[in-house]
Amino acid sequence: MDVAKYAALFLAESREHLSSCNQLLLEWEQDPAAADALGGLFRSIHTIKGMGATMGFTGVAELAHRMENLLDALRHGLVTVDVGTFQLLFQAVDALGRAVEDAAAGREGGSDAALTVALEAAAGGPPEGVADVATLVEGKRQHRRSTDAPRGRSVLIVIRGDAVMRGARAILAVRRAETLGVVSAVRPSLAQLEREEFDGRLAIRMESRASDEELAAIIRTAGEVEAVRFEEPSSWATAEPERHRQIRIDLDRLDRLMKQVGELIVAKNQLGVMAARSDDPPLTELSDRITRLVSGMQAEVIASRMTPVGEVFERFPRLVRDLSRDLGKRIRFDVEGEDIELDRSILDEIGDPLLHLIRNAADHGIEAPDVRQQAGKSAEGRILLAATRERNSVTLRVSDDGRGIDRAALLAKVRREGQSDATPETLSDDDVLRVIARPGFSTAATVSGVSGRGVGVDVAMTRVRALGGTLEIRSEAGRGTTFLIRVPLTLAIVRALLAEAGGERYAVPLAYVAETVEFDPRAVTALRNREALVVREQVLPTVHLRDLVNAGGRPAPARRPTVILEVGERRTALVVDALLGQQDIVVAPFDAPRGMPPYVGGATILADGAPALVLDAAALL
Repeated sequence: MDVAKYAALFLAESREHLSSCNQLLLEWEQDPAAADALGGLFRSIHTIKGMGATMGFTGVAELAHRMENLLDALRHGLVTVDVGTFQLLFQAVDALGRAVEDAAAGREGGSDAALTVALEAAAGGPPEGVADVATLVEGKRQHRRSTDAPRGRSVLIVIRGDAVMRGARAILAVRRAETLGVVSAVRPSLAQLEREEFDGRLAIRMESRASDEELAAIIRTAGEVEAVRFEEPSSWATAEPERHRQIRIDLDRLDRLMKQVGELIVAKNQLGVMAARSDDPPLTELSDRITRLVSGMQAEVIASRMTPVGEVFERFPRLVRDLSRDLGKRIRFDVEGEDIELDRSILDEIGDPLLHLIRNAADHGIEAPDVRQQAGKSAEGRILLAATRERNSVTLRVSDDGRGIDRAALLAKVRREGQSDATPETLSDDDVLRVIARPGFSTAATVSGVSGRGVGVDVAMTRVRALGGTLEIRSEAGRGTTFLIRVPLTLAIVRALLAEAGGERYAVPLAYVAETVEFDPRAVTALRNREALVVREQVLPTVHLRDLVNAGGRPAPARRPTVILEVGERRTALVVDALLGQQDIVVAPFDAPRGMPPYVGGATILADGAPALVLDAAALL
């Protein structure tokens, strides 16, 4: 068996089980009588142990085996669970995670002696059969052999349907059978066993002096073997294939596929322009057909990349649990909207901003239990992480019911730096965000392991803006603080509204366009010393794109359309020279050169081959 071929799958499956272990431990810690949590935890650890043994990762298998001993003792009531036991299990899960990562990377190290002793002591003694685990990995079990002449037979082997790495299990079963005889044929072939569509059923023909019972016993040592039968496998030839089959695809391959689709979209747009100019019906018909095909391919590729945000959310309950212990606080962590989906590329990047905001809520937001009770609150604070879908974007909300932002203390810090003459009453939420998002800004009196270095909100703001999203804050003294992150569903391909200013074309992501209206000079008014436009009795600040980009040359037209941009609850009126229609564009992010205005969010190639800048709607508000 080629171990390297299965290393990525082993790592992915183990990570899923380790995440499940953390979730189950949290549930069990909150309700020590939850027998289901203990059972699920035992199954996950047992699966990791089996996969580690299959791959030959002795360290992983041994550590998982020692954890199994403790869990088995707890399951049978031989030892009782307490605070120390939970902490030990959390530490063991962390250590198992490190062992998995090291083993998959080919750098399997030694075991943690202190942790091993602690697990042995907690289980009531040294774990039995540790040597059995190593023996299982090396495949050196001794079996009684018969002195009879070799006998030919067919063996049907069924790997459990819920087993991970079924192909690796099947190959291992064949190798175990070979220790007791000569295997002359395998169906499906060994190469086919390594494919994702392998359904777990295989047949081998072999000659062996061993009895059927001995053969079955050695084959079952491969693990996750549901059945071993000795009969002709002809009935398997017509077996109905599994339905709804799934395969794992490397994300890099999906990224390359997305880039190819992006190139197809650019070519499709250019073909559409050529067809419109040619007045050639067959070419127009072909262009329309290609447009439909490319659009369908685009939708399928984007759908294949969409992933539930729960894959990122599930890492944070354990984080909050550890933070509450370190900070001496009682914090309940709730999650909503785990099934909302985001493009995988965005999901991979959004974890760090959420991490910083949750740590900020736990440290700065939630008060100590005695302080909360003195303020008439429950001793236990609450942090909520929620996701909601809004048109073509997703909103992620991190909120707490803590003390809220002390605007007076914030201003005092700013004034010491000589950077503000505002008052707490005039400091809006947007002003607060601009202050706390400054690099290095912090109101913490001391630097701790949780905060105080002034990088949390700054990092979150920078990452979110790089994703084409926005970060907002809502805070009320004594009631808590809410951070709102809005990100697009996908980054690479977006629907955009094309606008013109001063003879140049610009793209505005349609996800942030609420409507378009005619600019009426009679509806112009003032809002906080800046021009504003009254639209349906709502006063909106205006941004003239010509002035923003310092457009010269052509004079402004007499009639100018206005694009109403909407990001969350904030709206603004973007006045342009002309609207040129809608188009699917491929956004190409770039490292902005020095002096690049903040309202530039990327670039694209339009249907006629000309480049255009993509405007960052959030920076225009």
